[in-house]
Amino acid sequence: MTRMRRKAIVALFLFTLFIFGTMMGLRTLKPSDGFSDLAPGMDFAGERSDRKRPDGRDALASPGQFRSGGSDTKVVFTKSDRDSSIFYDVHIFYYLWYGSPSMDNQYIHWDHPLVPHWDPKIAASHAQGRHTPPEDIASSFYPELGPYSSRDPKVLESHMAQIEAAASGVLVLSWYPPGVADDHGEPTEDLVPAVMDAAQRHSIKVAFHIQPYKGRTDQSMHDNIKYIIDKYGNHGAFYRFRTSTGQVLPLFYVYDSYLTPPESWTELLTAKGSQSIRGTPYDGVFVALVVEERHKHDILASGFDGMYTYFASNGFSFGSSHQNWKAIKEFCDANNLLFIPSVGPGYVDTAVRPWNNHNTRNRVNGRYYETSLQAALSVRPEIVTITSFNQWHEGTQIERAVPKKTMARLYLDYLPNQADHYLQLTRQWAETFNKEKDKWLM
Repeated sequence: MTRMRRKAIVALFLFTLFIFGTMMGLRTLKPSDGFSDLAPGMDFAGERSDRKRPDGRDALASPGQFRSGGSDTKVVFTKSDRDSSIFYDVHIFYYLWYGSPSMDNQYIHWDHPLVPHWDPKIAASHAQGRHTPPEDIASSFYPELGPYSSRDPKVLESHMAQIEAAASGVLVLSWYPPGVADDHGEPTEDLVPAVMDAAQRHSIKVAFHIQPYKGRTDQSMHDNIKYIIDKYGNHGAFYRFRTSTGQVLPLFYVYDSYLTPPESWTELLTAKGSQSIRGTPYDGVFVALVVEERHKHDILASGFDGMYTYFASNGFSFGSSHQNWKAIKEFCDANNLLFIPSVGPGYVDTAVRPWNNHNTRNRVNGRYYETSLQAALSVRPEIVTITSFNQWHEGTQIERAVPKKTMARLYLDYLPNQADHYLQLTRQWAETFNKEKDKWLM
């Protein structure tokens, strides 16, 4: 009788384990509804195409005006062993904030502190303090290059080679003005020339991802745009986007754009604004972050040219939920805006936000990434963005990673696949994306 009871308990345990595993797998692949609880920094304080834009400019083309010509989206170049393609409609987010003692006299960002939950009761139940590299870093994965410095020329060269291998033609550089940095980093604007030079050696273009530094206003943004174009606009790696009307303009991503009210953005982004860049040498294609559903209308009213979704956690926000992309794309088409969906290989930020495991999205050996890429392609976008090349804190990187175990930690890895698995998946889908676009344009 005792033996039968034990067998029943073991069978029940195995069945429960199977159900749990199945549910976790489905969680990674199925879109969820609306918002999950939001991480720090995420507390957020249908018109027709024949209307005029808020800036007074007529919509000069049918929905989807911001369409780059086919000849501008792909380059094929010959190497000693093969012909290689790179695609300028696949953009990838890139971070320059890492430091190591050999180059910076200290670890930067790899030692990121554990961010406490805003509720003291929840915060008390989780670990506190900061990471201690090189064995303990602020990531759930471990880079093949180790906890590197973004100032290391060899690291930059390796990164550009990896991005080239992934066939991503545009590096979207996280950017702060000179002398300004994020809360846990050091200023890096002085590194931009080296990034531009390294990118050019690999036929990669560079766009700018303007971060929400303290005091960002329409006036400071005007100064930022002027600075970037004046300093880097003549560099061979500076990215410009060709619209269907023949304009060739710089493209800027504006992170956390919702922190600035529409009435301020209109001063910069509409023809009658007091700081207007429209019709000047500093005009461009400006892409805002859509997080909540209401942001669609704010983005339109602000005078932006498009919207992107950034977050790699499906279901985390309205904008990052795959199930909403069709409706967002229809809104953008109807209002002559670009829609740029962002996809990622997974998401896990518990190395810096230990209380945020409900937003983790398991990689499932690449299936989560492929599901996200398929969702993006299904709405026929002009551009797809990859989140990210090297945001290690949030586990969205496609950069090469290796297995690692220490006395205190066991890092996640890409096994049973190779270190370049996500680079190769990105290349395969970039090629598929461009084949599909050829069909859409026929």
